[in-house]
Amino acid sequence: MRKKEKAALIAQMLEDLFPETDVPLLHKDPYTLLIAVLLSAQCTDERVNKVSPLLFTRADTPGKMIKLEVGEIEDIIRPCGLSPAKSKAIKSLSGILLEKYQGKVPADFDALESLPGVGHKTASVVMSQAFGVPAFPVDTHIHRLAARWGLSSGKNVVQTENDLKKLFPKESWNQLHLRIIFYGRKYCPARGHIIAACPICSLFGKKT
Repeated sequence: MRKKEKAALIAQMLEDLFPETDVPLLHKDPYTLLIAVLLSAQCTDERVNKVSPLLFTRADTPGKMIKLEVGEIEDIIRPCGLSPAKSKAIKSLSGILLEKYQGKVPADFDALESLPGVGHKTASVVMSQAFGVPAFPVDTHIHRLAARWGLSSGKNVVQTENDLKKLFPKESWNQLHLRIIFYGRKYCPARGHIIAACPICSLFGKKT
C-alpha cells in the first residue's frame, strides 16, 4: 500500500472514531486559547483546564493580565509546571499585545512566534483553532504516532510536520491533528501500548 493510500485510510478511520473535534483546552477567545496552549507545555490538558479558569477569573484579557504581578500569575499556574518561565512569558506577551496589536492576538504566524513563550507548535494551534487557518501542530504525541503508523521517519517534530502536510489534504489539517491526539490518548499511548487493542496499529503492524 502506498503511503498516501495508507494516510487516506487512517484519516477516514480517525474521522469515524472521532467525528467531533472540539479543542480540549478551555477558552473563550484567541487570547485565552493562546494562554491555555502556553500553559499546556509539558502539562496535561486536564490539569490546564483545572488551573486556567482560576487565572481567567483574575485576568482574561491582556489589559487585566498586565495588572497582575508576575508572582501572582506564578502562584496560580504553579500546578502546570515551569511556572516561573510561563508567568513571565504570559505577562510579557500581554504587554506586547497591548503595545503592538491593540490588545488583540495577531492572526499571523511570524507575529505569534515572536511573542515570549510562543513557539511554532503553540502558534500553529492558535492559527488553526482560533482563526481557522490551515496548520498542522505536531507535538510529541503526534510525532510518536506518525512514526508508529509509518507515515514519517522524521527525527524531530518539524520533519514530521512537513511529512504529514504532504500526505494529508490541507483542508483536513485543523481537525486531523486533534483527531490524532484524541486517538493517541485512547488507543495508542506511549507506555502500555497494546497493539491488538489499537485499531490503526493492529492494521498496519507498526511496533515502534
